[in-house]
Amino acid sequence: MIRVSIPYHLQTLAGCGPEVELDVAGRVTPHSILDALEARYPALRGTIREHETLRRRPRVRFYAAGRDVTFEPVDLELPESIASGQAPFMIIGAISGG
Repeated sequence: MIRVSIPYHLQTLAGCGPEVELDVAGRVTPHSILDALEARYPALRGTIREHETLRRRPRVRFYAAGRDVTFEPVDLELPESIASGQAPFMIIGAISGG
């Protein structure tokens, strides 16, 4: 099981807690994790990535094993600590403003 940590506003939308567990078939990548997350919680479709292009929305960041993987390729194979569920894949809503 993959552990995914999601921000509060998305927890409210999905009706879940701060961390969810997902089955991810095949390689564990940001793309496969987001596919599994949106399949289990359809209300999240279009909130983390665009509907049509599946590109990450602005001000959303991804962390894996303490490393920012936001700008890495979406098919990047994530560390074993993520694949084994030892550490969570983190989705963070970045803060911006002046």
